[in-house]
Amino acid sequence: MNKTELIEHISTKADLSKADAGRALEAFIGAVKTTLKKKGTVTLVGFGTFAVTERAARTGRNPRTGEAIKIKKAKVPKFRPGKALKEAVN
Repeated sequence: MNKTELIEHISTKADLSKADAGRALEAFIGAVKTTLKKKGTVTLVGFGTFAVTERAARTGRNPRTGEAIKIKKAKVPKFRPGKALKEAVN
């Protein structure tokens, strides 16, 4: 499912126009981005938790040359599914 299909689904299920559903989805995505940028977490009970973790700096290898390269530390967004979502999938 891509973003357009998700907006159509939200529009149908919530009885909203596609424009309203699109704005609602954009608002949700914006809220998650803003919270993660501030190193916070977003928890949706039954769905899951969005959080940011830090990946340490490390040494890697260039696959073409085999040369050792340094990989900088990075902040990485993570999603941890909730119990209800896990049960719905299985």
